[in-house]
Amino acid sequence: MTTVLLNIEEPKPQPGRGFALWELGFRPFYLLASSFAALSVLLWALQFSGWLGRPYLAGPLWHAHEMLFGYALAVVVGFLFTAGRNWSGQPTPTGLPLALLALLWLAGRVLVLTPFGWVAAVVNAAFPIAAGIGLAIPLYRARNKRNYFFVGVLFAFGIAQFTLHLAQLGVLTLPGWVGVQVALDLMIFVMAVMGGRVIPMFTNNGVPGVQARRNETLERFALGAVLALLAADLAGLHGAAMAVLLALAAALHAARLYLWQPWRTLRTPLVWVLHAAYAFIVLHLALRACAEAGLIVASVATHALTAGAIGGMTIGMMTRTARGHTARPLRSDRFDVACYLCVLAAALVRVGVPLVAPQFTVGAAMVSGWLWACGFMLYAIRYAPFLIRPRLDGKPG
Repeated sequence: MTTVLLNIEEPKPQPGRGFALWELGFRPFYLLASSFAALSVLLWALQFSGWLGRPYLAGPLWHAHEMLFGYALAVVVGFLFTAGRNWSGQPTPTGLPLALLALLWLAGRVLVLTPFGWVAAVVNAAFPIAAGIGLAIPLYRARNKRNYFFVGVLFAFGIAQFTLHLAQLGVLTLPGWVGVQVALDLMIFVMAVMGGRVIPMFTNNGVPGVQARRNETLERFALGAVLALLAADLAGLHGAAMAVLLALAAALHAARLYLWQPWRTLRTPLVWVLHAAYAFIVLHLALRACAEAGLIVASVATHALTAGAIGGMTIGMMTRTARGHTARPLRSDRFDVACYLCVLAAALVRVGVPLVAPQFTVGAAMVSGWLWACGFMLYAIRYAPFLIRPRLDGKPG
């Protein structure tokens, strides 16, 4: 009599099927950030039309708050949770904790459009603090001291945001824009650190024959200049001294970018978009120096940073990391290139038109806004299936 033994195995994962939105930080926050970036233009229009009643934050302050502490900070948190797992070899928030953090971020976007100022202040400031704790735990477990400062940066975002709200609520006599400026400087620092780490590496890996280089002395001075700029803004420095500091910072970051050989990346969109975004950091610093000298209006320099550097860097990193962490090829397709061109065109219109034809600034802002919305709407539509489904190789994350 022959005995037949059955080999019972666990079912293999089905790549591309199921629900994986809460498996790793980049998934919910890239989807939320891109969707909100597209929606924000409509919300901005509704505010001007008066259809949103009397929100707690309105006008340019709402716009600045939401682009920095809403959109950009969501991308930063999603990236840090994803990178933090690689840096530490420890799990970052997933599952219910990640979902609750995403809900906290979403509540902040809603509350600033209501009259409930104190609730909005607490909820919005709590988001980066909670994210900082979520990042600190795996880094501490791994004793990954090299990246501890990112926890401090997230806490600093929380303090800057709470300062803005306290000023808006009348508790502090400072203008709310102080918190915005500190957050802008923090965002430059984050992009400068991560840009220095990944852009040369991505360039050398993605473009054969390129030898993007890092000079350690230049690295220290370039990052030090950003920290000096943050200190100068906290001290309220303006005028000629600030213009000189900004011009020096622009020169240092231009030299840094030159060593990465951006002109040799034009055939590789996944790489050149990061170089283009970093060039907007240089442009922002130079334009802000001109603004301090009284040559141009300050908003032009600000939009070079927000629309150009932040917009370009985030759309570039969101496409690359989403592809890499869902096991898709690290090659841009026509949808990715369309996203890059829309976002960078939005920045060029928003910065260039006020410089050469200031009488068309209002129209340029409208065109820029719709280009921005189109770029991020394309991303949300294209990448939503990737972000909510498991990796193609069946691995966790």
